[in-house]
Amino acid sequence: MPTVARELAELAALIAEPGRALILSRLMDGRAQTASELALVAGVTPQTASWHLGRLAQHTLLKVERRGPRRLYRLASPLVAQILEGMMTVAVTGAQAARPPSRIDAAMRRARTCYDHLAGELGVALADAMRERDYLVLDQEAGELTAAGTAFLGSLGVDLAPPARHRRVLCRPCLDWSERRPHLAGRAGAALAELAFRRDWIRRRSQGRSVEITDAGLAAFRTLFGARI
Repeated sequence: MPTVARELAELAALIAEPGRALILSRLMDGRAQTASELALVAGVTPQTASWHLGRLAQHTLLKVERRGPRRLYRLASPLVAQILEGMMTVAVTGAQAARPPSRIDAAMRRARTCYDHLAGELGVALADAMRERDYLVLDQEAGELTAAGTAFLGSLGVDLAPPARHRRVLCRPCLDWSERRPHLAGRAGAALAELAFRRDWIRRRSQGRSVEITDAGLAAFRTLFGARI
């Protein structure tokens, strides 16, 4: 019986290299970055970073975008982000107790992006609130927006129509590594995050993928969604 054990081992070894793991973690916020920026993140020379990036792109973990003379790198797909988030969930199991918490830990746990959707306390609180209002059916295996949920998001200006020739699922769970419960991913999760950025409910920080919840955002999440955040 054929297996993918060899391919799995190769993928794990590729991600396991510390510099590449740091690069992939930085790109989990969904934004594209240059090789020079990622070299600083990984603590390596630009030449070494280019080699790492080439390896990751060769194995379809990253994709390269050209903007004029510059090359920008981002995660190849939401599936890659899903794999990394799952690995992070396993990695932190039992590890947090041995390490004192930091301000970065607190900010990441409070609110962050997971590729292009919301995670942390904020992401899980929104998913919980939408389930309580029967807008969303979400468990560890699958997710579905109800008719009421589709209408609710539509009333906020969320466009859930799929792009042409796009096969990404509308709604799926993504196990949150810090909360150990699912938050909302898929097109619906991405659209909700885009709405929050557009309405200035959340703001990106200068570095990392934690996000700041604004006063307007805190009011909106509590009033419109009923989120306990």
